[in-house]
This record gives sequence, structure tokens and C-alpha cells, in this order.
Amino acid sequence: MSRTVVIVDPLPRTLDLIMEPDVRARLERLGEVVVSEEQQMSGELVDTLLPDTVLIFGQTDMPKERLDRATKLKAIINVESNFLPNIDYKTCVERGIWVITPAAAFASPVAEAALAMGLDLARGITQADRDFRAGVEQYGLAGNATTFRFAGAPVGIIGFGDLGRQFRDLIRPFKNTVRVFDPWLPGEIVTNADCIASSLDEVLTQSRLVFVFASVTSENQSFLGRREFAMMKKGAAFLLMSRAAVVDFPAMLDAAQSGHIRVATDVFPEEPVHANDPVRSLPGMLLSAHRTGGTRDAFYALGSMAVADAELIMKGLPPQLCRRADLATVNRLRSKPVTVS
Repeated sequence: MSRTVVIVDPLPRTLDLIMEPDVRARLERLGEVVVSEEQQMSGELVDTLLPDTVLIFGQTDMPKERLDRATKLKAIINVESNFLPNIDYKTCVERGIWVITPAAAFASPVAEAALAMGLDLARGITQADRDFRAGVEQYGLAGNATTFRFAGAPVGIIGFGDLGRQFRDLIRPFKNTVRVFDPWLPGEIVTNADCIASSLDEVLTQSRLVFVFASVTSENQSFLGRREFAMMKKGAAFLLMSRAAVVDFPAMLDAAQSGHIRVATDVFPEEPVHANDPVRSLPGMLLSAHRTGGTRDAFYALGSMAVADAELIMKGLPPQLCRRADLATVNRLRSKPVTVS
């Protein structure tokens, strides 16, 4: 008897984390759902199921030899949110197998947190709290000697994908001049968003706040280093909201410790950060434990977006909500797999 199997291999996510009961019920209607959540699905079980599998939710390794056996497969839906190098994307494209991820679910909460952290660095909110608790607070103008208004301050955005565009929309009421550096986009997209398409050097030298939303690629690892931090305005704010690997992390910490710039980061080279890591005590730093995107509603959006697009795919229609793997870019991505939900 013919089977219609849906492999669910979502670690480090779990179905309870990413799907509300009604979405889980819709998933169950897509086929015979086989779930592995305690550990990654064994290779033996995957290989047994592949001939009858129509959908894969998760980060299962799918090289060509497995795709050759998955003759019914319609889509691989990565619910971790990165396109990983464990799939033969070329073969998927040739066979019309969609490879998608609902990563945009995190864009709005990350943008919201980036705004909050930018306001914090500009106005010295966390530092003022620390000073008050230590009994060294200053009042009125004296307490604002090193602060500046976010409203009207020149803003730079590095990386203008889902995150960058959500952030740009969020700050419109503040009437900032916004410069954008993104070598993967034509200038028309940037200017249509009421921004100025700029070189990296222009963004760094002309902005009072620089927000980094760039993905890690084979071409931009550690591309923000000592030279780039040195050219920023003294007292400017640098906010790392995407992936740690796009910066020379020690150089960024040195720039913060020296007092040349103030820094906020939500990401780190190794996570969880070691208890004795010196970053925890550096001055000039606003720290966040890779939490800006991980809101309850964002995780549920991962599941609902994934299931909604799977329903379309099962009807022979293209996905509409998730990001699609593009051969021109997917093999350049270098993001580390997520290990903490």
C-alpha cells in the first residue's frame, strides 16, 4: 500500500516549541507523521522512510544519494532557520524539490530589540542604571554628557534582508537619515525604502549608530575588523544583531574597551558564553544572550509559516511565506547550526 510520510526531525526545535495545537493538527493532516524529538532521527530510520516521504520538517542530512531514493519528496523545510551545507541543493532544484525556511519569523522581534538596544546605547539607559545602583549617578545635563538623541541621528544598516528592512520600517518615526550597505542588492531596493545605498566605508564614517543584520557568507567572515572600527565616529554605537562571525570579535571588544565606540551584541563566537569570559565585565558593552528573536510568538510563527507553505506545496502550488534556497547564494552561506532553542 502506498504511504505518504512526513518526516519531522526538528532538533534543536521541538513541535511543542514551534506549533500551537491547531497548527500541529494541520501538520498531522499532511500525511503519516513520523517524529523524532529526543534525538536526531537515525540514519537507518530516515533511509527506511525516504521512498514514501513527501515532506521533511527539520535539518536532516539530504545528500544526493538520499535524494535519489526520495522519489516522492516535494519539500525540505528547515525549521532551525539557516540553510545548512548538509543538502544537495543543486539536485533539489533539478528535481523541483522546494528547500525553504521560515527564518523571517524572527525579523520583527529582532528589529524591535535592535531599536531598544540602539535607544539604550544612545541615551545611556543601562549605564545610568548601573551608576545609580553604584551610588555614582549624575543628574540633569551632567548625566547626559556622553549621550545623544536617537531621533534624527544618522543610522547605518549593514545587511538589508528581512531583518534590515523590518528595522528600517520600525525607525521611520525617528526621521533618521539611513545609509545601507548590502552588496547582494541593487541600489533600487535600497532607495525604494527611503535609504541611501552606500559603501561600507560611508556607512561606518557617516553614521552615529551602525546596525549589523548581515548573514555570514564565504566572502564576509570577520569583514568588520580593526580598520572598520577605527573609522567610526568616536562615541558612535555599533550593534551586532545577526551573526558573530561577520566581525573580528576581539577587535570589536578592543574598540569598546578603549572607549572609541559603544557596542551592543546579541551574538557571540561560542554560545553559551563561558562563565569566565572577559566579555562579561568589559565596559562600553550592552550584552544580550542571543535572545532578541526568540519570543514565544516568533517560535510559533516558525511552525505556522512552515505548515502553511507545506499545505500549498502539497496542492502543487509554490510556497509564499518561507524563504527559498537560491543556488546563486545558498552555497555561500556559512552560518553555524543553532544549538540552543
